[in-house]
Amino acid sequence: MNYSDLSSVMTVVMMAVFVGIVLWAWSGKRHADFEAAARVPLEDDLPAEQIRRQAGH
Repeated sequence: MNYSDLSSVMTVVMMAVFVGIVLWAWSGKRHADFEAAARVPLEDDLPAEQIRRQAGH
């Protein structure tokens, strides 16, 4: 097996990994998790007093 064969095999493996990740991301079972992750930036931050208490000040 030379470098060209190894390169071809790795290309096929990486393409299969990519397709697997795309299928996983678009599966219906993951929809709720991704919706929750999308709302994280919009949630309210902790109040300043609670942050100070957690920091030990």
